[in-house]
Amino acid sequence: MKNLTTLAVTLAALVYPTASTTAWAGEGGSCHFHGPKPATEAIVLDCANKRKDALLSKGKLEPTWQAVKHDKAEVVEGKNGKEWKVIYKNAAAKDKEQQALFMFFTLPGNFIAANFTGK
Repeated sequence: MKNLTTLAVTLAALVYPTASTTAWAGEGGSCHFHGPKPATEAIVLDCANKRKDALLSKGKLEPTWQAVKHDKAEVVEGKNGKEWKVIYKNAAAKDKEQQALFMFFTLPGNFIAANFTGK
């Protein structure tokens, strides 16, 4: 019985940190990568679309961005080396200065920032 109790406690200790981390993961949590391997364009675009959806659900983007598809994805030279830059263009955006949305990701695919300036 003592061995069974020890086994149950050990399993609970191993599972609990994983479960609590998953429960507290923020939106876009599935787009978190480790290591230096560059992400494919398809992976980065999927993560960018998830990030755009999160910005929409939080009210940080106006609803006209909902149906907007990416315009361009490219690897550029960033402040800390190469990074992905994904551009969305929305001619229907009310503010003319906010018709282009730029998202930046590390080369392995982790989100860095989103803005309307491209910088």
